Amino acid sequence: MNYALRIPDYYKSDIEELKGKVSINQFIVNAIAEKVASLKTLDYLTQRATNGSNEHAISMLKRASSNKPNNEDMF
Repeated sequence: MNYALRIPDYYKSDIEELKGKVSINQFIVNAIAEKVASLKTLDYLTQRATNGSNEHAISMLKRASSNKPNNEDMF
């Protein structure tokens, strides 16, 4: 699929700086892929939140351990 894309001049230096060794085309494709993924994730999480319940969340928190974390658990 091909699109004619007009990018404002004020983005030129940012794109050149951030694109690294990839082509501008690949940089734009990656940016689109990241945006699509973030929107799909937002939709998914919104749907999960709609299906969830406060009671279930509270019951899970009540079952959480009161033990201190191990050193391996930190960072």
